Amino acid sequence: MILEGKKLILATKPFAKEERPKSWMHTISTLVLLICAYASIYWVEPVALKIFFCILASLISVRMFIIYHDYLHKTILQNSAMANVIFTLFGLYILSPRSVWKRSHDYHHKHNSKLFTSSVGSFPIVTKEKFLSLRASDRRAYLFIRHPLTILLGHIFTFTFGLSLLPLMRSPDKHWDAAIALVLHYSLAVLIYMVAGPLNFALAFLLPAFISGAMGSYLFYAQHNFPGTHFEDKEGWTYISAAMNSSSYMKMNKLMHWFTGNIGYHHIHHLNARIPFYRLPEAFEKIPELQSAKTTSLNPIDIFRCLRLKVWDVETKTMIGHRELAKGVVSGR
Repeated sequence: MILEGKKLILATKPFAKEERPKSWMHTISTLVLLICAYASIYWVEPVALKIFFCILASLISVRMFIIYHDYLHKTILQNSAMANVIFTLFGLYILSPRSVWKRSHDYHHKHNSKLFTSSVGSFPIVTKEKFLSLRASDRRAYLFIRHPLTILLGHIFTFTFGLSLLPLMRSPDKHWDAAIALVLHYSLAVLIYMVAGPLNFALAFLLPAFISGAMGSYLFYAQHNFPGTHFEDKEGWTYISAAMNSSSYMKMNKLMHWFTGNIGYHHIHHLNARIPFYRLPEAFEKIPELQSAKTTSLNPIDIFRCLRLKVWDVETKTMIGHRELAKGVVSGR
């Protein structure tokens, strides 16, 4: 019997159980590796080794962020004072204060791929018809947010502005922790530059922030903006369809799955966010229906195919890019 609808969600419930020793093992080992990678940048002498540990720290930061993300989903390590301190400080350091991330990300899970209301906590999406009706300035603003360079500079646009500065400006009473995040993050940057010098500043702060910010932004983008994704209006939208048809399974090798905290199994995560990140591969292997998800990867060709997508075409029920949009602008349709 093929599992569909609520039966598919019910089939994932056995995996939505935390193994607390394993949660601590993953959290502490990742944190220790991250600290060691950053410390090594200062201690080793050859620049080539410094660059190696810089890249390693960047990748481990992505993994630590996914663990932090699981904690805020209340999936792991709840009611632990130590975990609360660790993840609160980590969220502040990476410019993802918990008040902002939890509010926007919880909304994203409830409205993923729903036209007209899915932009909170995600990249904006409009229909082709809506895009063509916008003023030129609004079109430029929309395309700027989805531009590859904006995603590449995720440290600035996604984390500094999107997750810290803008929420603070809009609701300072709700997101006061964003002010702490900005002060902590950039004060540390100045301190590292003054104490450790330009080279260590570049390799122990600037490049890791750039690499991890770019990776985080792209992963979040490609999880819902890929060839074959599907969007629905409020009437046609369902939670299960949004998980299975609008959330990707990103194929990676085992090492990259480790660095990205298994977030590539994103369709399963959206189906049941209470499954700990370390149990997502287990659910994938044991439930055949989860193995037929729509896929993408970190292959440059797949990255290009994802980044070229701009708006949802209601007529063809596909995401389209600049070429199709240009035809619409010229024809006025």
